[in-house]
Amino acid sequence: MEAVNLKKKQCKIVVAVDESAESMYALSWCLSNLISQATINTLVLLYVKPPPPVYSSLDVAGYIFSGDLIRALEAYGNDLVNSVMGRAEDICGKFSSNIKVDRIVGSGDARDVICNIVDKIKADTLVMGSHGYGFFKRAILGSVSDHCAKHVKCPVVIVKHPEKI
Repeated sequence: MEAVNLKKKQCKIVVAVDESAESMYALSWCLSNLISQATINTLVLLYVKPPPPVYSSLDVAGYIFSGDLIRALEAYGNDLVNSVMGRAEDICGKFSSNIKVDRIVGSGDARDVICNIVDKIKADTLVMGSHGYGFFKRAILGSVSDHCAKHVKCPVVIVKHPEKI
């Protein structure tokens, strides 16, 4: 008789979060639809900050940037990260407690950072919200979710907010 393997499968799901209602909806959708009691779940909340601007002592218009202004901008960026992650963790707290939640904050172009981190940590699934841009806006701005769907090695779930359908 063959021994039955009772070890639970581990599952690592990355959810890209930002300031938008769409990303928070995608997180809620993920928790409701992708988390299984039959697996050991690790949920990775991934937030990507824009790359820090490079300041010289003078900007293009000739204005002098003070250290105080630069520190204030950096503090605002950190506050934004904490706000987004706090909202995301509040949503996670409303669901099952058998989920391990990790935070990763990257900096740079969101498309590249998300793809690199997802591949680096060997995620099983990437979940992203769709901002619902039309054809022209998406063609001009580019779509982070389209880019990631084409470039990461794991399955990608792009969740549309019901109000955008």
